Amino acid sequence: MPASSTALAPLVVTGLSVSFPDRTVLSGIDLLAQPGRRIGLVGENGVGKSTLLRAVAGRLPSRARVSGCIEAPDDLVLLGQEPPFRDRATVAEVLAMTLAPLRTAVVDVERLAGSLGTAEGDAAYELALETALAHDAWDADRRATVAAARLGLDGIDPQRRVGTLSGGQRTRLALATIMTTRPACLLLDEPTNHLDDDAIEVLSGFLRDLPGVVVLASHDRVLLDDVCTDLVDLDAGELGTDGSGGRRFGGGWTAYEAARADARRRWEETYVLQQEELARLRDATRIGTGAIAHDRGPTDGDKYIYSFKGGRVDQTLARRKKDAQRRLDLAEREQVRKPPVPLRFRGDLTTVTSGRLAQLRDVEVEGRVRVPRLDVAAGEHVLLTGPNGSGKSTLLGVLSGRLEATSGSVDVSARTVRELTQDPRVTDPSRSALATYDAAVRDLAAPPALRELGLLHPRDHRTPVGSLSVGQRRRLGLAVAIAAAPDLLLLDEPTNHVSLALAGELEEALATAPGGIVLASHDRWLRRRWEGPELALAPW
Repeated sequence: MPASSTALAPLVVTGLSVSFPDRTVLSGIDLLAQPGRRIGLVGENGVGKSTLLRAVAGRLPSRARVSGCIEAPDDLVLLGQEPPFRDRATVAEVLAMTLAPLRTAVVDVERLAGSLGTAEGDAAYELALETALAHDAWDADRRATVAAARLGLDGIDPQRRVGTLSGGQRTRLALATIMTTRPACLLLDEPTNHLDDDAIEVLSGFLRDLPGVVVLASHDRVLLDDVCTDLVDLDAGELGTDGSGGRRFGGGWTAYEAARADARRRWEETYVLQQEELARLRDATRIGTGAIAHDRGPTDGDKYIYSFKGGRVDQTLARRKKDAQRRLDLAEREQVRKPPVPLRFRGDLTTVTSGRLAQLRDVEVEGRVRVPRLDVAAGEHVLLTGPNGSGKSTLLGVLSGRLEATSGSVDVSARTVRELTQDPRVTDPSRSALATYDAAVRDLAAPPALRELGLLHPRDHRTPVGSLSVGQRRRLGLAVAIAAAPDLLLLDEPTNHVSLALAGELEEALATAPGGIVLASHDRWLRRRWEGPELALAPW
């Protein structure tokens, strides 16, 4: 835990650009985050939200080329999409490592109190005291106990190894460490992934009360509304959110969604008007003498006057052409780029089918899930709910055939079943996204082309899968799943990691999908609008 003479300093990013050998991810990014402000990063998958957080934290790979200036508080913590704990470490060891520097800070204050009275001793004591006060170190042990209890970690064996925890449990453990240390600058990448409602409420309250800087990238629309004081759109478009190229919006997601649509409309209208003006100016540079004076032939007695006037016409023509060219050059330099066609989901989640698709009776996977009854018919969409550890992902695995039930009856009669897991496997990170998709669907009779689905931008089709963002890999996994036109589609946290725009489009597609769907989700926005049947699972 670094000491800092400015416990609550701002985060200032100026002109940040990040590129890799095969692509540029960020270009000229400016960001100011004052203590007490909670900044949400939004934008399409692949625009660089995670890259920005890693750049601020100094966690980019060595192959990244970085330019610009970053001024951040020394006491900075980044919680990425995968908590940074060793799989072999125990829960108790993680919490002990978290408390160690705070306990040391208290000891340092007490030890250095004895050296007061000298300039050097006074300075050392003042720095140690400031560090301890900034983190409320004397209350750290109590906070660690309270955080663990509120996040449901007190029921986990302290000697249990991190590698055996579920995704939600690992995330909650990471949050407990942050709630204990209370850093001056906190960076969060998709912090609500894998969390149930209770844990999200604890996180939201903690973030609202944290006095330092908070910058988070999240797909969670409710979190963006409840927690964020400002949004920064890394994909705001040519005119930005304010009509002048700015990316920042004061407020949460609900208000910004309308503002973003308005910004897109202004961009499209500006582009059309500018193109019309450019066409007019180009015509003006090609103007002929007939537009200035009708070319009537002179009479014999008017030849001198005609020649004189003709010269005046030529001069006027040249002046007008020069003026038109000057204005054309200026207009071409200042024109906005053509608004790209937005990436929109155009696929069908399921195919038309009929009859019963799945029937489960008294199914149990020992230690993981119990399901007394589940029936899924064609056209029926079932939402699985329940806290972390209740077995939602396990149940989807049973339905897909990926996992076997310990007991009970499992009858899946759907002709085609596809599953989107939380973490789709990447067998060859060096293979391009397009080649990966083509290999996965080669045995299908007439699969749609990847570009037809509107899930992955064509510019990313040739990108190695290992270089795609987590959200882009999720998009690719969904493309493979729906390419088979399944009768029964199993979705595990389908809105995790994907852009907010795609999350909304998926919800619209869910409402009209003709086949069967079983979906597990902690997405509060989606669940609040769910109108189909629900199956609530209880922890084992």
